[in-house]
Amino acid sequence: MPLTRIQRLIGERMLASKRNKSSYYMEIKADVTELMAIRHNLTRALGVKVTTGTFYIRAMAVAVKRFPLMVGRLVSGVSHNNGDGHILQIAENVNVGFAVNTPRGLVVPVVRYTEGLSLAEIAEEEKVLTDKARSNKLALEDIADETIALSNLGAYDIDSFLAIIPPQVSAILAAGKIVRAVVAQNGVPVVRRVVSLSLTADQRVIPCDYAARFLQCMAEELNEPQRLI
Repeated sequence: MPLTRIQRLIGERMLASKRNKSSYYMEIKADVTELMAIRHNLTRALGVKVTTGTFYIRAMAVAVKRFPLMVGRLVSGVSHNNGDGHILQIAENVNVGFAVNTPRGLVVPVVRYTEGLSLAEIAEEEKVLTDKARSNKLALEDIADETIALSNLGAYDIDSFLAIIPPQVSAILAAGKIVRAVVAQNGVPVVRRVVSLSLTADQRVIPCDYAARFLQCMAEELNEPQRLI
């Protein structure tokens, strides 16, 4: 079976990214019990579907404000301290590319300027872009200017996975399915709803300890979803 043009292009670009980036991986478990408890009521209150992905994108926007290197990348240029032809450029905006599976293959629309959007505005933009992706109506501006990426396979019963960083960014967050787990709370075993968040980042741009603190911040924000509304 021959590959489609989109499949061939995505494969070539992701292979080049895998070869050229100095990738490392880390994982954290986030408690999303409260998030799941309020999500459906929030959808009714806001008049737009609020998905777990909506919360992930909003939490990413908040966390990147504290850890801006997460939207950094190497670009061509020479500085006084670096003669290898590359400089570090930090993006002005948190533009989150999120993977959408369509009958024509995987596409990655981009929710732009998330640092200035409310949860409701992100939910609306996410819905519009997802609908356009599945009806093959995405415009070039809908897939442009990604500065950090999100891949969410929770709907496919995937516990956790490690994603490949897209070529134009330096980090991607991978979210698995939300599961019930027994955890200790004040010395007492309780059942909570937990999700695995895995981060792949480029060591040339983002130090490991910096990425770890970003991931901790993500988990903290998701643990207290009222702060994201």
